Amino acid sequence: MRENEDLTLLGNQQVKYKYEYDPSVLESFNNKHPENDYFVKFNCPEFTSLCPITGQPDFATIYISYVPDKKMVESKSLKLYLFSFRNHGDFHEDVVNVIMKDLIRLMDPKYIEVWGKFLPRGGLSIDPYCNYGKPGTAWEKVAWDRLTQHDMYPEKIDNR
Repeated sequence: MRENEDLTLLGNQQVKYKYEYDPSVLESFNNKHPENDYFVKFNCPEFTSLCPITGQPDFATIYISYVPDKKMVESKSLKLYLFSFRNHGDFHEDVVNVIMKDLIRLMDPKYIEVWGKFLPRGGLSIDPYCNYGKPGTAWEKVAWDRLTQHDMYPEKIDNR
């Protein structure tokens, strides 16, 4: 039995890109080091979704950081999943929470955070942040601490 035979997207040249939100494309694989706590970080600088009111495109960099437990997200499936937001209408705050909740359902991580840095429209940028620490673990407190201290020293914004 091949170790990652449940992965159907990695290396598949026939993958169809979905243009509507579709969490079913997400795939996971076993973490080979569940006894270690370590961060995995994804940066998606070309994320797009649509404003649910005007239908205009919203552009962002989405940052996903997580501490895996038993499962990890497969990166190509994550790319296809994030691409599926292209024609999806949702507010920025909803987008980051939906992404986080879908990944929690997929992997049940020890800890996860999702941060969206959206380009401004109408002179205003919105940067929603959400996180989660597995209840009953030390990561639950880490999540609370990171949330309450989040963006206490915001970066200088000169590139948007």
